[in-house]
Amino acid sequence: MPPAQVALLSLVLACCLPGPLLAGLLQPFDRLYYSGLRAYFQKDWPATEESLLGALQSRARVRGAKVACHAQCQAEEEDAGTAAGAGEGVPGHLQELGVFERVLRRAECQSYCLGRQVGPPSRHRTTRRVEDEFRRREPYNYLQLAYFQQKKLNEAASAAHTFFVANPRHLQMKEDISKYRKMAGVQEESFRDLEAQPHWEAYEAALRYYEADQYQEAIPLLEVSLNESFKALEECRVLCEGPYEEEESEEEQHKELYEAIADHYMQVLQCKQQCVLDIATKPGRRYAIDDFLPSHFDLLHFAYGSVGDWQRAIECAHTFLLFYPKNQTVTERLGQYQSATDEGLEAKARENVRLYIQRSLMEKTLIYYAVEHLDLTFDDPDPWTPEDLFPEGVRERPRVNKKKASEDDEPERGPPPYDGPTVTENAQQLNGTQRVVLDGLLTDDECTSIIRLARMAGGSGDGYRGRRSPHTPYENFQGLTLLKAVKTVGEGLANIDDARHFLEASERALKMTEWYFPTMDTPLLYSFTHLVCRAAVEGQQEGRSDLSHPVHADNCILDPESQECWKEPPAYIHRDYSAVLYLNDDFEGGDMFFTDMDAATVTAQVRPQCGRLVAFSSGGENPHGVRAVTRGQRCAIALWFTLSPEYSEQERTEAEEYLKQMEQSAAKTSQVEEKSRSERGHSPEPPGAGERGDHQARNHKKKASTNRRDEL
Repeated sequence: MPPAQVALLSLVLACCLPGPLLAGLLQPFDRLYYSGLRAYFQKDWPATEESLLGALQSRARVRGAKVACHAQCQAEEEDAGTAAGAGEGVPGHLQELGVFERVLRRAECQSYCLGRQVGPPSRHRTTRRVEDEFRRREPYNYLQLAYFQQKKLNEAASAAHTFFVANPRHLQMKEDISKYRKMAGVQEESFRDLEAQPHWEAYEAALRYYEADQYQEAIPLLEVSLNESFKALEECRVLCEGPYEEEESEEEQHKELYEAIADHYMQVLQCKQQCVLDIATKPGRRYAIDDFLPSHFDLLHFAYGSVGDWQRAIECAHTFLLFYPKNQTVTERLGQYQSATDEGLEAKARENVRLYIQRSLMEKTLIYYAVEHLDLTFDDPDPWTPEDLFPEGVRERPRVNKKKASEDDEPERGPPPYDGPTVTENAQQLNGTQRVVLDGLLTDDECTSIIRLARMAGGSGDGYRGRRSPHTPYENFQGLTLLKAVKTVGEGLANIDDARHFLEASERALKMTEWYFPTMDTPLLYSFTHLVCRAAVEGQQEGRSDLSHPVHADNCILDPESQECWKEPPAYIHRDYSAVLYLNDDFEGGDMFFTDMDAATVTAQVRPQCGRLVAFSSGGENPHGVRAVTRGQRCAIALWFTLSPEYSEQERTEAEEYLKQMEQSAAKTSQVEEKSRSERGHSPEPPGAGERGDHQARNHKKKASTNRRDEL
């Protein structure tokens, strides 16, 4: 059917057929999805279930139709032979027309095929945002609650598990699954992945047998994994041939014909190349398994050799060497397999893999031409790509560059300001940006000293707004500012050495943060310093599901729904960097964690311990929270830093001056007492002995007074 007739048929289907008949062809999955969301927020649970299930089924049907139509049209094209006008000796402009004739015929075939199976394009095209939500399995997030509200507990468990497989750090879903497991009537087999990918199920089962040296059982599963992986790869490649996904800028709108075609074609080719990473990335994981397809043949040749199937061992070794022809280990193994067989027994590499590599290299050749001449960038997903394929200007392998990116992007730092502290985890290890964990900033004695200060001087509440428990009623919260700590020393209720340790610890935290995150010529300044202890309330911890400190960002208002962070009041928009210096670990719970912008997907977790500093930029790139403290007391120094002098911590200057005056006064008193003792012929006491005794007496008196008030 000519293209004009296909377009007319689509128009008739869209505009002229009765609604029910058209609905029978296909309901657009994005429309069904949004209908399900509307029903969800209206708490219409049956409608939520019906629409979301319909959306999942409709999307699966569209994807299947696209794959089937691609295969059908490709087969028809091959049967028809080479398009007219593309032969040798034909003038260039006629060859070009021959190429475009093939393009038009393919477009006609696929348009007609898709129109017949799923209707006009308006019924199966959608936005990238909707596709991303389906890739993240968001429909199952809503479905599980709809099922739960209708008392369909086994279906709810399946939906929850399906979502959690792809989002393993989602806190709420983890808790929901734990609750489902405890509910009567929920069967264990309900916790299954409704979107399970066949190649992953077979691959993981095969590895279990392989690691147990059960090669006979591993072999068929590896073959299934391999076949299903190639099927998934082809499906991914077909779906790359979708709409052009760049938002048109002014420059894009004025591109010439060949520029526009080249842009779209390069986008499609790069997408197809990345499909090998797509199938090699297990749902819920951030990174792909290296060399996923070649590794199958590495495992298979050894497994076949171990069970004495020499012909298939030779075949798989040859196939692996298609990827890595210079691999010495497999070459030696191949020789051993051949020497163990009857004379003349030979096997070749698998033909489908040879064709796959040939096609991939042809695509890479085109892409690297565009890299060299059309200012394209490309991250090659395959470590087996031959070096001689790269243009002269990009001889350094892009994949290697990508692995080293975290090192190359690290700012130049001088030597650390202190000996002892070390970087334990960098941003890459913490799965984020602008975040770090350093250890060794404090000794055990210094941590003990600062905790003692918190217990002696810290009152009930946050220490600066008078709120008793600002985040949760299940914990007692004590906060102490630097100025309040120093004034408490002046009142004789705390030890001056403890206050000095508090001050020095915060100084180390700033200097180490400034060293790790260099801010050029602008010094990092204190914005606020807060000594905080959180203690679990005994008898109120069972069944607790809240957080000690909910997920938030430090200089903007986090909006998980839109995944935005609004940098506007009442947020502390002047904060640039944040840090937490931990003082102890003798408690349960209380781990700090980072999340994505959804405030639910945990990207990294930090366990407190004495002298450990976690520092990070204060913006929406680093949402974080604190897990519930369920036993004991957790103490830490929280610090916020700024690059804006007008927001520097004025109380700190006052506290430093106050502490200096007390130290000078103590020194003068000590000199007078020493002189007096000398005149009376008494031997002097050790420095500070009298002062420590006075403080201990006052503290004992204060503690006794407090105990009497508690008794009353």
